[in-house]
Amino acid sequence: MVSTTHISPAIYLLKHTSSPTPTTFPGFKPTLLWMLPTFQAKEMANNALSRCGCYRGFLFLIVTLLAVVLHPVPGVLADPLVPALCIFGDSVVDVGNNNGLITLIKANFPPYGRDFTDHLPTGRFCNGKLATDLTAESLGFTSYQPAFLSEDAVGKRLLIGANFASGGSGFYDGTALTYGAISLSRQLNYYKEWQSKVADQVSEKKANAIYSSAIHLLSAGSSDFIQNYYVNPLLNQLYSTNQFSDILLQSYSSFIQNLYELGARRIGVTSLPPIGCLPAAITVFGMGSNQCVDRLNKDAVSFNRKLNKTSEMLKTKLSDLKLVVFDIYHPLMDLIKNPANNGFFEARKACCGTGTLETSFLCNSRSVGTCSNATGYIFWDGFHPSEAANTILAGDLLGQGFDLIF
Repeated sequence: MVSTTHISPAIYLLKHTSSPTPTTFPGFKPTLLWMLPTFQAKEMANNALSRCGCYRGFLFLIVTLLAVVLHPVPGVLADPLVPALCIFGDSVVDVGNNNGLITLIKANFPPYGRDFTDHLPTGRFCNGKLATDLTAESLGFTSYQPAFLSEDAVGKRLLIGANFASGGSGFYDGTALTYGAISLSRQLNYYKEWQSKVADQVSEKKANAIYSSAIHLLSAGSSDFIQNYYVNPLLNQLYSTNQFSDILLQSYSSFIQNLYELGARRIGVTSLPPIGCLPAAITVFGMGSNQCVDRLNKDAVSFNRKLNKTSEMLKTKLSDLKLVVFDIYHPLMDLIKNPANNGFFEARKACCGTGTLETSFLCNSRSVGTCSNATGYIFWDGFHPSEAANTILAGDLLGQGFDLIF
């Protein structure tokens, strides 16, 4: 559960980033925004932005404007900015759907979750909150969207959306099959079940409004490359990376169109991260080097370019569709290249175990070397960011997703 004492996104961001501060913008006093109509607040924000073109400054203004909508009166908890949040994809956003599956890709045991609510593991591949958890908080939700296969996914709890993601899944159904995960096609079937359960509780008109106004988030692709293509000769001998990327994007295109046909109109998809900089990827593919694997990062950049092009084509084809590609590559790469600038001291190794490979069952309570405080680490395990990194990444994503909210 999210704390019932909701903190405005603007204040939250200021507490978790070294910049910007209100003094960055001469004459700009965010506290005054609480007392202004939204159009006046936007005008003040635009004036401030004209005096500071920096990206973090832009993000600060965006989040402050969100705070105006979330809290028109100080101390009053408002409704979320959107009625629901539906999440699909892989382990980066899985909150426990794998817990009951027969799979090696799980995180429902310590030390996972040690910094989460009640310090208990939930199935999240992190020491604490995921970027999607932090996004839900910033959107004004007072509880997190439940894992659809969990006992929490019942009744009115489903009216705020659900999480269908599964660690080990990807755009390519063969990736999920290899690891016993829930494929995107099965996640879509679960989404249909979710719609039915929502329709049983509200009118048809309200249900359709929830579907169309909800934000749908998709995070996939990393497992397809790191855990499948690069290590599977049946794939990498048969397809070039460009050809494999095209196969993934065909699956992506079909998934978006299927969501659209089911009533979704606001969809966000994350790009590939710099997969060559993941601690486990450096260990496995770095040939003894401690540096990011350029070949893998170039594949990610190429895929992301195609992802953007495919998304533009989908927006042209599907009327009224708001589709945003969230650039996760550059924000994460900035953290990795400039850790000290963002409050970190370790970018190569993860917190769990030796920090070079451990993830899932290899990251456990007996793992030797696990750090005592993960806040200085960009990565929690061999593949996944720490809560501290997720906090910064969530702020970047919130700014990029402005079009999905309004």
